[in-house]
Amino acid sequence: MNATKKIQYSCAVALILSSIGLVTYQVIDIDDVANGLLFYVGQAFLLAGSIFGLDYYVDKLKTLVKK
Repeated sequence: MNATKKIQYSCAVALILSSIGLVTYQVIDIDDVANGLLFYVGQAFLLAGSIFGLDYYVDKLKTLVKK
């Protein structure tokens, strides 16, 4: 695994963990979830999914091209 993939995966995992942590904090302490936070969670999961999904797609495409 090269440095670029490590940075991408670290960023994706950090975004997922931070969004889960923020939602948990707001639900437990404030008993409400703000709209802006829900937008952040949605964008975090979208970015993380695109990082993992695009990487998987490119790897599969490379194996098909080599055959």
